[in-house]
Amino acid sequence: MAKGASISGFPEWLPSERVVEQRVIDTLREVFELNGFIGIETRAVEQGSSLLKKGETSKEIYLLSRLQEVGHESDTPIEDRLGLHFDLTVPLSRYVVEHSGDLAFPFKRWQIQKVWRGERPQEGRFREFVQADIDVIGNGDLPDHYEVELPLVMVSALERLREFGLPKATVHANNRKLSEGFYRGLGLNDIEGVLREIDKLDKIGADEVAKLLVEGCGADENQARACLELAELTAADGAELSSKFDALCERHDIANDSEAYALARQGLDTLAMIVDEAARIRPGSVIADLKIARGLDYYTGSVYETFLDGAASLGSICSGGRYDNLASQGSKKYPGVGLSIGLSRLVSYMLHTAGAHANRVSPASVLVAVWNEEDRSASNQIANQLRARGIAADVAPTAAKLGKQIKYADKLGIPYVWFPADKSAQDASDEVKNIITGDQQPANAQSWEPDTVYAQQTVTVEA
Repeated sequence: MAKGASISGFPEWLPSERVVEQRVIDTLREVFELNGFIGIETRAVEQGSSLLKKGETSKEIYLLSRLQEVGHESDTPIEDRLGLHFDLTVPLSRYVVEHSGDLAFPFKRWQIQKVWRGERPQEGRFREFVQADIDVIGNGDLPDHYEVELPLVMVSALERLREFGLPKATVHANNRKLSEGFYRGLGLNDIEGVLREIDKLDKIGADEVAKLLVEGCGADENQARACLELAELTAADGAELSSKFDALCERHDIANDSEAYALARQGLDTLAMIVDEAARIRPGSVIADLKIARGLDYYTGSVYETFLDGAASLGSICSGGRYDNLASQGSKKYPGVGLSIGLSRLVSYMLHTAGAHANRVSPASVLVAVWNEEDRSASNQIANQLRARGIAADVAPTAAKLGKQIKYADKLGIPYVWFPADKSAQDASDEVKNIITGDQQPANAQSWEPDTVYAQQTVTVEA
């Protein structure tokens, strides 16, 4: 990130860093579209009434004020004010309702856009950042096979980023119905509260979470420990998951003919299906992890968090889940399932930990020299001929000494410098020099081809 940035949490990438970010964006978009997702962009602001209903993140909303209204904001209820969106799922739910007549359902969309959250900035965690989302929205209903397909698409996308230094990614999946049914079977009623506290397990540890469950969610010590036992349950496949869960229910006197158990069983069956189907398609890519809760209130079924091997301090870099009640129009509901990559966080890791870097700053592979300002039009013509053939070209900013023009190209990483023919010399031809190898040859702007090794702007990783 550029040094001297004066506002904490609002990243500004240097040109070379922006190249890495753009390559990540291009790669994700390519994978998303290969899987049939359609790109959209939504406005940056939403009504406060929409943003305030979405769980703890609502506390981090940035509200907008016109300069003339500063000091008088209290005159307008927060619900009626505009706020910057803190994720891309809430805007999507509004977008789907407003444009339902123009969309084909199930609606599969990808979206890569900035979001804003007023949280405490730290390494890899920003107040302004880019998210990359995929969601599938149904009209009335949505088949649960999408709850397997979407995490696998994200794994496929993250696999493509490994060439830029990203470690192997694994999706950890849970189901809120499973958790809710178990908590209700224990006699707990503040389900959202329990889920939010369980979501803090990796950050503060089991003892602190148990204390919060007792102090804030109405649990006794035994109930709190039972919640932690569920969170610690692991299994290699759906059958083992089912067996271990039934044993846990029996240990805590949750009858298998109760409503609570029936709800938990719905979630368990879906989670078992996800784990087993993912193992068949891409072994090891999705595992069951019953401590995954997700802090946002709108999730109703499967929930996901994605972790990178050897990067525990980074936390989850891709999360999401199933939501059945976020978007509705009268009695009609638009259930969905989606995942979101914290793209800025990922890029920060690639740059500062994995060592990803651009091989050059400028996308141009050729700098056309200018002998004198009177001949600049000739240099421009050469550059335009190269561009017409798909060869990125720039023109020297001034007719400085040739050494300075070459130095300028070198600073930008441009590998070739093009020397227009000397008009005063008979039979003179253009020449092009590879300033990396020192090789210089006659060239024609209508036919010359750069060496693909030097011409491509690429992202590489330090060994």
